[in-house]
Amino acid sequence: MDGYSALDRLDLKILAILQADGRITNQALAQQVALSASACLARVRRLEADGLIQGYHARLDIERIRPTVTVYGEVTLKSHRPADLLAFEAVLAEIPEVVEAAQVSGSFDYLIKVVAPDVRAWGELADRLLQEGLGVDKIASHILMKDAKPYRGTPVTPAPSRP
Repeated sequence: MDGYSALDRLDLKILAILQADGRITNQALAQQVALSASACLARVRRLEADGLIQGYHARLDIERIRPTVTVYGEVTLKSHRPADLLAFEAVLAEIPEVVEAAQVSGSFDYLIKVVAPDVRAWGELADRLLQEGLGVDKIASHILMKDAKPYRGTPVTPAPSRP
């Protein structure tokens, strides 16, 4: 599939419904989009095969499971060579406490989201990133006080028409 240009309104509706409720049965999904169960399942399987549906996940309330602190870290690297960026990203991928990481533009290079048992554990992880020869220049920490709007999905709407 060549991206969003090949998606029709039914595909978009299916994606929006599955994003809101990944546990919906195929039968219920088919009813909501006015397709037969087999036609709906074929579309879902195509969307999965094309990589538009990347997985189904349970959203956990980690605070009710164990004590945690969530930290957003602004990471600035000393070098912006592609090999250095890839090396840093490879290390992040191996740290389970780093639950999200994005390379960004602006005054720092990466925004990382870390879920650690406590502030001390975050400090140890930050020190490790600074000391492991990864070329990290500095890390600015922001402790999550309240998740004012938790991630619930991305709006799925048709792309604007191009002239």
